[in-house]
Amino acid sequence: MNAGKSTAMLQVAHNYEEQGQTVRLFTAAIDNRYGVGKVTSRLGPQRETEVFDAETDFLKEIDQRIACLLIDEAQFLTTVQVQQLHKLAQVRGIPVITYGLRSDFRGEPFPGSAYLLALADDIEELKNICTCGKKATMNIRVDQDGKRMKEGEQISIGGNESYRQACGRCFYSE
Repeated sequence: MNAGKSTAMLQVAHNYEEQGQTVRLFTAAIDNRYGVGKVTSRLGPQRETEVFDAETDFLKEIDQRIACLLIDEAQFLTTVQVQQLHKLAQVRGIPVITYGLRSDFRGEPFPGSAYLLALADDIEELKNICTCGKKATMNIRVDQDGKRMKEGEQISIGGNESYRQACGRCFYSE
């Protein structure tokens, strides 16, 4: 949360397109914070994108005519979709760059994230800061009164009103 993932993705897309290359951008259909099918940075830039859901077959969706495939909210990918993306990169030679969270508000991995971490050729961490000043690696879900929630569904769409980032120490001490 709040590490600049969407901003980074929009910048990568811009860099490819500035060189006359074609990219395809996807975001999760369930992420409706700024409207379905929109990648939005908290800094302001926004872009319409395609959406994926659990039924999306990336092997059928993507052809050789693109320079790069970019995926936001990658934690919502299924394990099968991660395997499809890996095949696109390894067999078809299409660069695939994904952006997402490693774990949920309980510290448990999202299934898609676990497979991404297992299959990725390269992992780059975008850093954020905890309120204590240390590197934030965890996310805390809060209710409408700002109190920490420790139980609930793994997926609950929300922004700064629902989540805040924390270092491991603060995550376990609250």
